[in-house]
Amino acid sequence: MASTPLTTHAPPRRRVRAVLSWLHLWVGLTVGIVFALCSLAGTVLVFHVDLLKLQHPQLAQHAPVADGRVLARLIERWGPEGMRSLDLPREDLPVWQAYFEDGHRQYFAPEDGALLLYRSHHDDVLMWLHEWHVELLGGKTGKEVLGVFGWTSLALVLIGLYLWWPRSGRYLAQLKVHAGPPVRRWLSWHRSSGVVLLPLLLLATVTGIGMVYGRGFQKVFVAAFGGENVKAPELPKDTASIDWTKAIAQARAALPDARLARVSVPDPDEGVVAFRAQANGEWHPVGRSTVSLSREGRVLQTVDATTHRLGLRMSQALYPLHVGAVGGTTMKWVTAVIGLLPAFLLVTGFLFWRRRRGHR
Repeated sequence: MASTPLTTHAPPRRRVRAVLSWLHLWVGLTVGIVFALCSLAGTVLVFHVDLLKLQHPQLAQHAPVADGRVLARLIERWGPEGMRSLDLPREDLPVWQAYFEDGHRQYFAPEDGALLLYRSHHDDVLMWLHEWHVELLGGKTGKEVLGVFGWTSLALVLIGLYLWWPRSGRYLAQLKVHAGPPVRRWLSWHRSSGVVLLPLLLLATVTGIGMVYGRGFQKVFVAAFGGENVKAPELPKDTASIDWTKAIAQARAALPDARLARVSVPDPDEGVVAFRAQANGEWHPVGRSTVSLSREGRVLQTVDATTHRLGLRMSQALYPLHVGAVGGTTMKWVTAVIGLLPAFLLVTGFLFWRRRRGHR
């Protein structure tokens, strides 16, 4: 961040640079604070499941078995109280994870459906950080504000790149990190870290914006590269009971190479039973593949997300890229480190500005 005096007597290019430098400083010291705090929360959330099991070791003391009889009891007991979907037990979180309309989550033992844990952003720090990271604790309005901050942060990053850009042949010299004096040290640390890690910072920022404006991004990707969402089938209202053991077996048979990940809780008279699955090759940790069944267990539709055209696959890749679900443990740690970068840029930029002002 550099504060260059604005002057109407300087050449046009220098005036543009002065304006951009001023914006980079003062917008960075305001919007940059929110950007940094959101990113720090994201760093923690990369390890959400690991930290959850560390906080509540009882969640890891089970075999990851999805019993249809247990699922039936859970839906009968908790469906009327706002339970909308459940994640099936899996290796890294071997319990039923239920999502409720008001945003809270509950965790149930896979053996008998016993309630193990209740969490909401009011009483759980990880849930609170999640609400802050995705909507600034402000619901739909907070999410819209976060989107504006995201675009502004992207502009700051690009302005910083423009201000750093050296003359031809001086790129390595411009990347050199200096130990002193303080003004030069903070400026070189600020610039060099931002430029070296720029691709990853852009990836995190753009995918974050893309998640806020998911529909808009999907329209752009689909228009440019093809693909369209497959509409779920519709059936007349039906009150027949569901054999959940059969439903799970049928869904697995419909996508034999996929992992069943989530089931939606149907309304009492809804005719379609919907599962989400993670097919081989999918990046999304829950998967975007789907299986739709009738209440009697007849397969109505099977969608393998890996067969979608490029545009839709690009849209569906935004979330896994943002949370570090691609590339295994290495990418997970890289994503966590990138979450620290905005705070580092904020601090070094501020220290440079303060030191420089003190020398005037």
